[in-house]
Amino acid sequence: MIISKGDLRKFLNDYPFMALRPTKGNHLVFRGDFQFIAKSKNGPEIKDSFEVKIEIPNGFPKKIPKVWETNNKIPRTEEGEFHINPDDSLCLGSPLRLLDKINRKGTLVAFIESCLVPFLYAVSIKLQKGGDFYMGELAHGLPGILDDYKELFGIESNENIIKTLELIGTKKRIANKAPCPCSCGKRLGKCKLRFVTNRLRKTTSRSWFKNHAKNPAIIS
Repeated sequence: MIISKGDLRKFLNDYPFMALRPTKGNHLVFRGDFQFIAKSKNGPEIKDSFEVKIEIPNGFPKKIPKVWETNNKIPRTEEGEFHINPDDSLCLGSPLRLLDKINRKGTLVAFIESCLVPFLYAVSIKLQKGGDFYMGELAHGLPGILDDYKELFGIESNENIIKTLELIGTKKRIANKAPCPCSCGKRLGKCKLRFVTNRLRKTTSRSWFKNHAKNPAIIS
């Protein structure tokens, strides 16, 4: 786990009602009243708070944190319109999108600011005004993950999304010799898709991509 003392100090200073809690595992757990102020480019300024538990796994930022809202302020409905996972954690986004955001800076504060706050901002607006999630939302489960990867890779076929994940989980020198999954007729190493796959390859282990290709619906 790579969380510097400065990163930890900044998180606790920025969110003073959160506290590090003891745990028996080799992960970090924060609990408390998560208070934030956020504003999007064309949206309202929101000041809100949620009781949350944040679990930072051993291996962060190569592994994805989990967040639970613990006071049932966010409704749990059969339709799932507030995007709660089956284990009651918050569905902050597709796995690759989260890893990509986290690894751009690789800090706890970056995860909070780029993943958690935007999600809670959208939840707050929905609680106040109803309607869809602000700034759009993915479908639940596997369909939403695949749709997000189509945008991320610029690929339309579900089958080719899986091939792309498999190639990211393959050694770069071998993957670059394979036909590009975007169906451009070039090798991956000659297609602009390589810029995306090279960036994502750095976010986590090759084994993660191989397992994710086998079952994209499982976030680990």
